[in-house]
Amino acid sequence: MRIELEPTLYQSFEDISNPANVAPRVAALRKKLDENGLDAFLIPLADAHRGESLPNSEQRLAYITGFTGSAGIAIVAKDKAALFVDGRYTIQGPAQTDTNIFEVLKTPDDKLNDWITQNLPAGAKLGFDPWLHTPDEVKNLNKIPEENCTLVPGNNLVDAIWGDRPQPPKGEVELLGPNRAGVSREDKLIYLQKTLNEEGADNLVLTLPDSINWLFNIRGRDVPNTPVVLSFAIVPKTGKPSLFVDREKLNATQMDQLGAVLNIVPADQFAAALKTLGANKAKIWVDPTSCPNAVLEILTKGGANLIKKTDPNMLPKAIKNAAELAGMREAHRLDGIAMAQFLCWFDLHCETGILTEIDIATSLEAFRRKEKTLVDISFETISGSGPNGAIVHYRVTNSSNRKLVPGELMLVDSGGQYLSGTTDITRTMFTGSVTKEQKDRNTRVLKGMIAITVLQFLPNTTGAHLDILARQFLWQIGLNYNHGTGHGVGAFLSVHEGPASISPLNNVKLEKGMILSNEPGFYLEGEYGIRIENLIHIVDSEISDGWLAFETLTLAPIDTRLIEVNMLTEIERDWLNAYHTRVLKEIGPSLEGDQLAWLEKATAAI
Repeated sequence: MRIELEPTLYQSFEDISNPANVAPRVAALRKKLDENGLDAFLIPLADAHRGESLPNSEQRLAYITGFTGSAGIAIVAKDKAALFVDGRYTIQGPAQTDTNIFEVLKTPDDKLNDWITQNLPAGAKLGFDPWLHTPDEVKNLNKIPEENCTLVPGNNLVDAIWGDRPQPPKGEVELLGPNRAGVSREDKLIYLQKTLNEEGADNLVLTLPDSINWLFNIRGRDVPNTPVVLSFAIVPKTGKPSLFVDREKLNATQMDQLGAVLNIVPADQFAAALKTLGANKAKIWVDPTSCPNAVLEILTKGGANLIKKTDPNMLPKAIKNAAELAGMREAHRLDGIAMAQFLCWFDLHCETGILTEIDIATSLEAFRRKEKTLVDISFETISGSGPNGAIVHYRVTNSSNRKLVPGELMLVDSGGQYLSGTTDITRTMFTGSVTKEQKDRNTRVLKGMIAITVLQFLPNTTGAHLDILARQFLWQIGLNYNHGTGHGVGAFLSVHEGPASISPLNNVKLEKGMILSNEPGFYLEGEYGIRIENLIHIVDSEISDGWLAFETLTLAPIDTRLIEVNMLTEIERDWLNAYHTRVLKEIGPSLEGDQLAWLEKATAAI
């Protein structure tokens, strides 16, 4: 028996990683090391724009190692190689690469600099592409004593062996009006140029796609999951900024509209424009945490004076205005309808023993696509049944796809890019039975999520201050999870947005208007994973003047069959019941028949 589903439009389950490809590709790269007089070469997961999503033409790390996670870096030496991944990918990394060639190491416990010192010969020449590494990254590498290693910037050796490399993207461009952006590009520029003058900067150089797209109220389709146009920008303290972009992406009307505010310059002229700034001895604002090191090298060699500070668009972009917040609320209402339909469908089929992880991800996308304003998913759906749910950033493929066994926990982490906004939601689902241990762990995760949700907090509070609140119930029994509790989320932009987050290391103060995820979890390797995620928005507290609080944006039931009700306090139970009442009120009118009946049951008070 098989459930017939429409093919996905926004995600593929192809096995793009093949460990068998690793050996010949590494051998070809090592030949290039010899030809260029290098002892090793670095391959980061990055492009010159340093955005989260990369086009296929920039997936060098995946090409060499097979690893397809969202963070990592590899180093290939003449007789050794290593792949560094964070805690989310300690299972995925070894599974996707050839571990006979790549030693898979976990950051931050294992450090790239230590590996270089311990594994490369004294005085080794380490090659890197300066357009793919930030100044901060290069500065860290320069801490290695010169007698151990010398950094050698140059052309990318991976490109030299990548014979079938895809062409750069030429996605369509969309211009946002003030009704969606909330603030015109002209007004954003006035504010930004005021900031430049206050800081004594003649120009600001921008390379991050989401920063540029937010500033100029443009969106694109150049990369998967994040609706941005790949481009660079230079903003002077007075006069027109320059947008460096492939002009073929813009139609005549868009050229006219943008041309009234910006100079539209071919992307391949960006480096030349930087040389001119340097020759003019200008004071240039650059963000050393995100811009390519090549930018700084070109500017400083030309004689520019650098102001190294955080991109000034980061904070204004994170603090959503009224129009952006209205759009995000609408996006979550639309997403809630799709989630209710999907969860109803899942309940109908989960105990049949025929559902696969691909079926589940495919079905969820199909329900989202019923809404015509959906333009993409916001990241590849994590559809993890049983033991695969314990892989924090699991990506199901045709080879890893497994059937959901009734009685296993099912974890689905997904999101949509609607014209109105960006969503991100995780639900852990009941499939017929649940163990006492699983119920306990799920309830502790829920208690942590609620602890963040109901918090009232003072201005100047940071995500680092809050993170422990979500972990405390797991810590009580000696358990933890190996990821941050929450990340910032963009408004029809990147689903992962700085500068604020809820994590032990984030010291950015939380401000009214920011949108964050709230997603504690628990993972038992080889058995099951649990995560519950809502998006929350920072608002003024209703009970204490001058304080802040959270408003929940996500509208989808939390599976009460996985909750040990006796473990909840009265406050926690009241919050959950009130939340479910709201979900039914806001989503129910868009459902009917069996789906409405399911939602009424799923949101019933406990």
